[in-house]
Amino acid sequence: MKRLILIPALFCLFMLNVASMCSSDDNSSSSTDPTPVINTVSQGTWRITSYVDSGNNETSDFTGYNFTFAAGNVLTATNGINTYIGSWSVTSDDSNDDNPSSDLDFNITFVNPANFADLTDDWDIVSYTATTISLIDVSGGNGGTDTLVFTKN
Repeated sequence: MKRLILIPALFCLFMLNVASMCSSDDNSSSSTDPTPVINTVSQGTWRITSYVDSGNNETSDFTGYNFTFAAGNVLTATNGINTYIGSWSVTSDDSNDDNPSSDLDFNITFVNPANFADLTDDWDIVSYTATTISLIDVSGGNGGTDTLVFTKN
């Protein structure tokens, strides 16, 4: 008789455990919503405080430039003398090919000059706050890792 009660009880316990493993209370849906990042970056001007291209620190290429992430996906970089126009967007990426911890891509495109064109990529967002956005890209060709950090002015 005890066996008959124990088997359904174990089955119920097993089903409860399976149900809890399948629940989605890990807030993954919020990490794929680009809206908070878009709202953050589109306010104010930003500067590059770190740009490392496959181990080479190239931050100085952007010294004095302020970046504006404007409506219509217009990205402007200006130092008061030179102004370069590019584009930007933040999109949901569920392929997780570069960085499994990020489901968002921060897309930057500049055609010229060459040092700004180097920023062109679909960056993975490592972290962001109201004042800092940290990005990473693992190159598919040579396997080099690039990092880019924007800090709000």
